[in-house]
Amino acid sequence: MRDQLQDPSRLGGVLGRLREIGYEAVEVAGLGPKTAERFAAERARAGLTACAMHVSLDSLKGDLAGVAAQCQEWGCRHVVLPSLPAEYRSEAGYRRFAAEVVELARGLRPSGLQLSYHNHSFELERSGGRTWLETLFAETAAESLQAELDTYWLQYGGASPAAWIRRLKGRLPVIHLKDMAVDKDQPIMAEVGEGNLDWVDILSACREAGTEWLIVEQDECRRDPLESLAISYRNLAKLTEEG
Repeated sequence: MRDQLQDPSRLGGVLGRLREIGYEAVEVAGLGPKTAERFAAERARAGLTACAMHVSLDSLKGDLAGVAAQCQEWGCRHVVLPSLPAEYRSEAGYRRFAAEVVELARGLRPSGLQLSYHNHSFELERSGGRTWLETLFAETAAESLQAELDTYWLQYGGASPAAWIRRLKGRLPVIHLKDMAVDKDQPIMAEVGEGNLDWVDILSACREAGTEWLIVEQDECRRDPLESLAISYRNLAKLTEEG
């Protein structure tokens, strides 16, 4: 919804439409200053929960108290680091971040906030006999770092989303659900249930892992984003009922 929310006057209408589709919560990311000012009131008016918020590493390091205050204003419990800067993208970089996580998590804890990490595919590069993603979660404690796995990027990187969900049982409060389809021999992002991921196994793994929030995310859409979100919701509702 990021493009539609560049105009703050559209915020209430977009959030209201998401609630009409059936969504109970939203994850906050990339709001401009004027949109952010109106978010708390419009979220409440639409009857939505703010389940999580994406925050850059620079913001976490530079203004942890401000991040905590924003989360409390919006009612978020989960602070998610969406990616690491390029200089961290090595085995040594992920070890460095694993050490930094302890202090960041300690600063968020008094506000009742939990820090999570969101993956893309580059964390599946291997060195030292394991992937960087394995290194990160092997060298951090659950109390310091949880996960927001992304099903598309795990599949894109050649990993099994369901296997990773089960591996991080108890450390996966939030997850990004998006499907992968094939168009002209190229992988593309698709609505949940409209691609080739094994959703029965993925959702079963989420139940086993104790995941709190299933977050539909689709970076690129081949149709209007609200239509894509409605398709994902209908398919996901049917899949969860069947499961």
